Order: sequence, then C-alpha cells, then structure tokens
Amino acid sequence: MIGWNRFILIWDANNTVTKAAKRRLLVSNVTTVDGYIAGPKGELEWFVKDGFLTNTEYGQCARELNSSVDAILLGRRTYEEFVSYWPDATDNDPVITEKMNTLPKIVFSNTLDKVGWGKWGNARLVKGDPAEEVRRLKQEEGRDLVIYGSGTLVSYLTSKNLIDEFQLTVQPVILGAGKHQFEDIGEWKNLRLVKTRLLKEGAIILYYQPLV
Repeated sequence: MIGWNRFILIWDANNTVTKAAKRRLLVSNVTTVDGYIAGPKGELEWFVKDGFLTNTEYGQCARELNSSVDAILLGRRTYEEFVSYWPDATDNDPVITEKMNTLPKIVFSNTLDKVGWGKWGNARLVKGDPAEEVRRLKQEEGRDLVIYGSGTLVSYLTSKNLIDEFQLTVQPVILGAGKHQFEDIGEWKNLRLVKTRLLKEGAIILYYQPLV
C-alpha cells in the first residue's frame, strides 16, 4: 500500500489497482502537554471554558475545519456529550454552532439503539466494525471527514491505518493523569509533521500525517 497525497492505492495479487480513497479522514482533538484528552473522570474543564470558541484564534481554526468537511464521526461517549449541548446551544460562536448542527453525524456504537440530533435529525448509527464503514465512506465522493474526541474510536482506526491526518491542539496544561489520546493501538506508528500553527491563546496545533 502506497499513499500519495489524499489517494491510497492498493494492489491485489495480480498487481492491479483495486481501490482509491477519494477523501481523507481527519482527527481534530485537544490534548495536554503530557498527552491526555480528558481527566481521570472525563474532565474537560482544562480547555472547555466560557468563550473559548468565540472571537479566539482557536475558534477560527474550528470554523475553517468545519467548513472543509462534510461529515463528523463520533464514538458513543463523545456523541452523548455533544448531543446534550450543541442542538440547543445559544451561547457559542454562531458559525460553529450552525456547522455542528447541520453537518451529518455518523455515530459508532454497539450499545446504543438509536441516535438523534434535535430538530435536525441528521445523526446516523453504525454498529459493527467501524473500519468497514470508514473504508466505505472514504470511497465516496465528497469533502473530508473529521473525528472529534472519541478516543476509543480514534485509537481503533489508528490501529487499522485509516487516519489520514491528526490535528492535535496542545494546550499549555499538564494534568498528570487521565485518558490518553492513543491506547491499545498494537504497534507504534511513525508520523511526519507537515504543519504547525501557534495560537495567540498559547496553544499550538500540530498537523501529523502517517508515514506509509
């Protein structure tokens, strides 16, 4: 398997091309300096604060990313957190709120029976192996796909080499304990740094792509 830009070419036993990925899967998450995406009990207060998306450089980055994708992928826990806030949000950046609500959501869970998204009703539940659905989605025409939060889902898809870019916003915070971004991925993954973006708020966004 050889990756060229956003295309993944796969050769079969007869040395012929069988598939080509038509869009990328991105991960956009916030992490601490010591590599945690949440505290020991799931705490997010170290970066989720009043106004952290409004009139900030980080908020502008979120606007840009949401405008570049046409679907959001979520694991169960992140879906439950998001759906309890975004459909009724009135206190956040209006552009980000509109995108979070109008973009289609694909929720991966084997325990939920159904999913919704307020009046928009644009969340779809996928059971079974997430890798199969992601491979199918990447064959469709369209813009890129993004995963927010969803540490377990990110780790699993990383182990399957299905993430095309990691956009990790490192906050100037040390937690000392909590939930790591990557767990149980099986083997180490070599990445290359393709871009950095230093934010006025003191965080830095690191853009990594896998070395295939």
